Amino acid sequence: MDDLIIGSQKFSSRLIIGTGGAANLDVLERALVASGTELTTVAMRRADAEGGSGVLELLRRLGIQLLPNTAGCRTAAEAVLTAQLAREALDTDLVKLEVHADDRTLLPDPVETLEAAERLVGDGFTVFAYTNDDPVLALRLEEAGCAAVMPLGAPIGTGLGIRNPHNIELIVARASVPVVLDAGIGTASDATLAMELGCSAVLLSTAVTRATDPERMASAMRSAVEAGYLARGAGRVPQRFWAQASSPPR
Repeated sequence: MDDLIIGSQKFSSRLIIGTGGAANLDVLERALVASGTELTTVAMRRADAEGGSGVLELLRRLGIQLLPNTAGCRTAAEAVLTAQLAREALDTDLVKLEVHADDRTLLPDPVETLEAAERLVGDGFTVFAYTNDDPVLALRLEEAGCAAVMPLGAPIGTGLGIRNPHNIELIVARASVPVVLDAGIGTASDATLAMELGCSAVLLSTAVTRATDPERMASAMRSAVEAGYLARGAGRVPQRFWAQASSPPR
């Protein structure tokens, strides 16, 4: 695969893993290694950045780049403050912007997300913006200067897969920054579909950390992302209503 380039960062893996939901650090470590990920996101409101939580130490030991996220924030002001604290504690300008509208759906708040994105970009952050599968909002976030837009496939933790593939295609078709499918992935075929739709990468967490065998599922996701990327590049055959013999009759 070609390298994934987001802002000034370059990655050989197109699979980004979240750390939430792992049973323990040993399980998480084996899953991260099996996934081949080079970028992992951590919710800063749940990690003890100053003291060095076990997760942060694990990522440093494995040489995996940290992508702090603002999960749990409900307003732009909270997200900006969380990102600034993460930058000070971890010495990184990368941030995955998440502003949730409520705790029941965990859907992104579009108004607060756009405001936070504009402020963070203005403050020098490289912003990965978690958003709805809304092509209009995704374009607005790109115009605000986000380095990547991250439309959801389905609400966080549902495992429902990609509920609106056409919207993801619309976002990809107009984007000039990487599109990372984020949230809703349930199994490997969902990750493959995301890549076949033209996404540049996939971010997932629950599908791996809460699988019966997280290490094996992480390996499956790695293969799925690679397969989808290759299939997208190879070009699928046209879909037809009627059957067509693979070898024409003589």
